Amino acid sequence: MTFNSVKEMTDAVKPAATVLSDRVSVTDAAAVTPDLVDRLVWTSVFGHDADLRGTARWIVRSLAAAAGIRPTSIHDLYMAMGRSDAGGFTVPAINVRAMAYETARAVVRAAKKLNAGAFIFEIARSEIGYTEQRPHEYAAVVLGAALREGFSGPLFIQGDHVQTNAKKYNSPDRDKELDGLRALIKEEIAAGFYNIDIDTSTLVDLDKATLPEQQEVNVNLAADFTAFIRKHEPDGVTVSVGGEIGEVGGKNSDVHELHAYMEGFNDALKKRGTNLVGLSKISVQTGTAHGGFINADGTLRMDVKIDLKTLEELSRVARQEYGLGGAVQHGASTLPPEAFDAFPRAGACEIHLATNFQNMVYEHGQFPADLKAEMYAWVREHATEERKPKDTEEQFIYKARKKAIGPFKQTMWALEDKARRAIGQSLEEQFTFLMTKLKIGDTAPVVSRFVRAPHIALDREAEIVAAGGKITAAEKKAEGLAD
Repeated sequence: MTFNSVKEMTDAVKPAATVLSDRVSVTDAAAVTPDLVDRLVWTSVFGHDADLRGTARWIVRSLAAAAGIRPTSIHDLYMAMGRSDAGGFTVPAINVRAMAYETARAVVRAAKKLNAGAFIFEIARSEIGYTEQRPHEYAAVVLGAALREGFSGPLFIQGDHVQTNAKKYNSPDRDKELDGLRALIKEEIAAGFYNIDIDTSTLVDLDKATLPEQQEVNVNLAADFTAFIRKHEPDGVTVSVGGEIGEVGGKNSDVHELHAYMEGFNDALKKRGTNLVGLSKISVQTGTAHGGFINADGTLRMDVKIDLKTLEELSRVARQEYGLGGAVQHGASTLPPEAFDAFPRAGACEIHLATNFQNMVYEHGQFPADLKAEMYAWVREHATEERKPKDTEEQFIYKARKKAIGPFKQTMWALEDKARRAIGQSLEEQFTFLMTKLKIGDTAPVVSRFVRAPHIALDREAEIVAAGGKITAAEKKAEGLAD
């Protein structure tokens, strides 16, 4: 499926475009065939060296840009929601883990069918490690999926949970941890992630006497990272930055905490620059957990109660008093189907969805049983850090099987056509259902009204350098959050 050399690849592209040393000149967009896109995306991921992978990514991005598909910030749409110039829908932010190309294609097919423009592709810091998808690769895959499915318009790509590890922060490794986050932010922005969720909520200290004291480290670090983002964002781009009040899966948030966070953050950001643009949204806790709540037999609990009244109040205050798009709901993909139409009613501006799509792949009738058994055996040997003392075997497997996605990535991508089509169809149906419930149908004109996709020069050499980046052993073992 992959191209074997840069010459073979550039020759294959010739009917559609001329590949020069510094640019790709599209001569016949109609000649960009599905098979060509498939091979370019595969080469972007599985090409045998960095030169081949990086050049393939550069060509994919160039062809996508020529088709009107460009990475974009959702900041201005959320500011319009904060002014009540737009609204009535909740933007799904979809973490693509397993069978990334097929999953991303299914997202785009659902969006096209509904004329939806307000949706986000995202990947968390921890997911980059265990799914073995660095930012430039991830961007090429989702842009390639949009190109393959005939999408046109701004595409929102987000760094989810750019998160501080509390244990490392409170150790002699603090500077190394913060430097690692800054390096990730630079890498994500360079890849076209113009939406970044800063998560320093791991450092909220509920033992402190007052709310400002509890949030002090959280707001100051979030302000530091926001200023860093503003320094490194491209000209003409205002990266959409999200903050987080408290740890999702812990104590539910309240309005007093929102005020303490926002007032502390805004004050801290002013000290770092008088004209720095702040947040566009705020993540809160309303009763969910990342990955869902797991029964002893490995099934999901369906009796999760979300504090929708609090979500509605936090969203209203975020808009009316701070001009944000609203509050963000995390950890929601495993909720029961009847829960989703409540989020637009509550005024949530964004909802993060991940684990259930991974579950759908593993549990699909067309997913090979022998492959699943092999992956589970790998998990038992290599993902023991996920096992907690009270876990049943089924709970351990459910929580740890995400760690097998990276090592088995090429095997999963290479499933037989029948299996891939069936899994893709099931995912498309689920995405269509969710997008309908979240009321993002016909949001393409709203996005077009408020959002302008930037024209950023594409750098072949930068893609090649990024393609040489490796996933470290520590990254593969990461235990950070993803919804």
